[in-house]
Amino acid sequence: IPEETSGLCSDFGSTNEIIKALPQDLFAELCQQIIQYLQGHNPAVNTVELCQRFQAAGIEVIPRDLERVVNAVSFVFSIAAKNKLSSEELSTRLGNAVGTLPKQAEQVIQHIWKEQGRSVVVLEDAQSVAAVGQLIDFQWKLGMAVSSDSCKSLKSPYITMALKVVDASGCITSKIFEMTIPQFQNFYSQFKDMAAVLETV
Repeated sequence: IPEETSGLCSDFGSTNEIIKALPQDLFAELCQQIIQYLQGHNPAVNTVELCQRFQAAGIEVIPRDLERVVNAVSFVFSIAAKNKLSSEELSTRLGNAVGTLPKQAEQVIQHIWKEQGRSVVVLEDAQSVAAVGQLIDFQWKLGMAVSSDSCKSLKSPYITMALKVVDASGCITSKIFEMTIPQFQNFYSQFKDMAAVLETV
């Protein structure tokens, strides 16, 4: 992977210790979810849910660490798809670029790529077009302020927004923020304008 080799090295360099702590079967499950996301079968890789399952199995890991692993493995699969690598070529490149990646992890990545990599090659062009975050859940609720930095008086109504977004590597992130009623009305107005424009496309 000519230009990307240093990127592979730096990505795995910061995640090797996390990967080493994951049992082979759980790492394989993580890689499986990543490949299914890249194939378009899953809308995202739910690192929060995976983290809970790992912790239930006695593995101490936090969602942010799993996100780093997902980003690194997604990068490897995407580069392999872009360069149309066979599983043997991928294994050779991994061995050259990432000297400290555990051998078991290399074998898992190679095996999953051998079994399912072709469909990622087919979808790679479509995936690169949709490399922006995707909104998968949107919730809101109306509340009453009892203390706030932004509201001048107490008992002011506010809206709490909760968004779940999938980034380009498939990780789900949650964003929660509050708006005053005028801010929410402006937000709503902008969404109506966007919807109107999309209907004309």
